[in-house]
Amino acid sequence: MQALSTAELFCRGLDEPPVLFEESLGARKVILNRPSRLNSITFEMASQMIRKLRIYEDDHTANLVILKGNGQAFCSGGDLISNMCFMLTGHWSFGAIAYKKLLTLTYLIAFYKKPLVCLIDGIVMGSGAGISMYGSFRVVTDNTVFAMPEASIGLFPDVGASHFLSKLPGYFGEYVGLTGARLNGATMLACGLATHFVFSKDLPSLEHALSSVDSSNASEILSVIDKFAQKTNTKEEDFHKRLKSINKCFSRQTVEGILHSLEKELEDNLTEKWIADAVNNMKSASPTSLKIFLRSIREGRDQTIEQCLAREYTIHSNIIRRKITNDFYEGSRAMLFDKDKKPKWDPPKLELVRADRVDMVFKALEDDDDWNCLQLPARSFDLLDHTRSKL
Repeated sequence: MQALSTAELFCRGLDEPPVLFEESLGARKVILNRPSRLNSITFEMASQMIRKLRIYEDDHTANLVILKGNGQAFCSGGDLISNMCFMLTGHWSFGAIAYKKLLTLTYLIAFYKKPLVCLIDGIVMGSGAGISMYGSFRVVTDNTVFAMPEASIGLFPDVGASHFLSKLPGYFGEYVGLTGARLNGATMLACGLATHFVFSKDLPSLEHALSSVDSSNASEILSVIDKFAQKTNTKEEDFHKRLKSINKCFSRQTVEGILHSLEKELEDNLTEKWIADAVNNMKSASPTSLKIFLRSIREGRDQTIEQCLAREYTIHSNIIRRKITNDFYEGSRAMLFDKDKKPKWDPPKLELVRADRVDMVFKALEDDDDWNCLQLPARSFDLLDHTRSKL
């Protein structure tokens, strides 16, 4: 993969390193540093992060790790444009290799042996959610904007989303993944995606305080974060009122049933903007992607993280291979390259997406020598069950 590293350096114009690693007393910091690209993660960035995180894990002087992003985003996801360029000019298997690296990073974070504090300030989407939602502590702010909009470009919410979204209250995960809804920090805290809410202006002080923690003890780290944590202006009853409507609609067995239920809900609640947005977003997304995600999250409810990541890798590989569906390439053309925002999905309607077509996306690529099932090393944790239990 040396050619990729060279290409990345060329594309960045020999700019600043895309990931910064800093040591501060007992804390180690991993800082995403591509602000002009909203800290989207490349293959090389994921490789560097894996390498350093493994070193920090075995460093007895490191008490905790802080993960954050520079600029207005924590992380907008994987670098889809870069990966697409490689796949269009080379071979689809590069996309699988890059995706496997992201899944490996997510898996490492999910079972990390030391406290990992994710400071999620600004935009967090797609793979950015994947690498942060399994952190020991997930700190959001008044600037945080979370979304999983993959279906709008012909992909599906992945990088562990079928696991962590399936653990949210009721059918809130289905709502987030099928509609690409944008959540603020307060809502993330209310639904369990975040563990703490801290004002953005207070993050430097929190970082400084965390750097001074002289222990890897989870309760000590928790007490430090609690000193900066704030209550949000989201009323619990408002969230549960919305959740009641979400459960009513998104508990349906099919995407068609969910959309129909939403449309009826909208007729009775014309002033509820979130319902209108949900309907419009689902109608503009790839019908095939919506059906893939609904099945994926429903399977994820009863599966381990490892099983979810392995399944998502298989689905992703089938999508980028283009033999079953071309929607990802068409969505990328319309949304990322030509930017006409008018993708021509095939098929264009939910009722035209055959069940056997969706089934094929979930099956291993036994006819391709360039592909192998995802293999992840055995890991376990007993560090922070009380914080991880929310996911």
